[in-house]
Amino acid sequence: MTSSDAEEFRAKHLSEAEGAVLRADGLIAGYLPGVNILNDTDLYCQPGELVGIIGPNGAGKSTLLKALFGLVKIHEGTVQLNGEDITGKRADELVTRGIGFVPQTNNVFPSLTIEENLEMGCYQAPKKFSERFDFVTGIFPALGERRKQRAGGLSGGERQMVAMGRALMMEPSVLLLDEPSAGLSPVMQDEVFVQTRKINKAGVSVVMVEQNARRCLQICDRGYVLDQGRNAYTGPGRALADDPKVIELYLGTLGAKGD
Repeated sequence: MTSSDAEEFRAKHLSEAEGAVLRADGLIAGYLPGVNILNDTDLYCQPGELVGIIGPNGAGKSTLLKALFGLVKIHEGTVQLNGEDITGKRADELVTRGIGFVPQTNNVFPSLTIEENLEMGCYQAPKKFSERFDFVTGIFPALGERRKQRAGGLSGGERQMVAMGRALMMEPSVLLLDEPSAGLSPVMQDEVFVQTRKINKAGVSVVMVEQNARRCLQICDRGYVLDQGRNAYTGPGRALADDPKVIELYLGTLGAKGD
């Protein structure tokens, strides 16, 4: 991206990001001092929107989600939730403010039952459990039917449903998903995408990093392509999927082999 392209991208971002439920401006962030993974990255998600993030390995996709959720040090830039600055807030505080996060790995408590995993999801507000349990099992009926089964005995796809359900227990306004289909069979990948869209249609804004780039762009309202920690492209998901430059530079490999 040239400097003029970057300026055009930033101007468009600033004009369209007003009223966003979640917004990041000019993020520079990384795991070690002086080693930045994100380099002036912008993102916004409007209420009720499903936003997808794709890009090559090492582009900073998962780092961006972790920075939004307070798990990576932000050196410059800001993050806002419903217009309030939340830059640098702890993850547990962000959960109470309305952000849910589902990591790619180690995202369930295997020794606990499904029901106990969901209880852990609202440990900061236990009185919400009954109401939120009904909401979550309305989206994932199998979790209610098998509520006494230990999570360690579930398949990878079933564990992903538990992790997503647990993140919904605190009634988030926005849900962050880090590569939810990674490592799953094609059938379970499709199920994850269906359930993600179902969560979104239930009123939860979603920001999803995904290795299955083509499928992600098919279901998201709007997508971002990251490259070397910078915004390369953004636009409606299906428009990006049909963009010759995106196809040539990213989807040729990402669509066929994953990220």
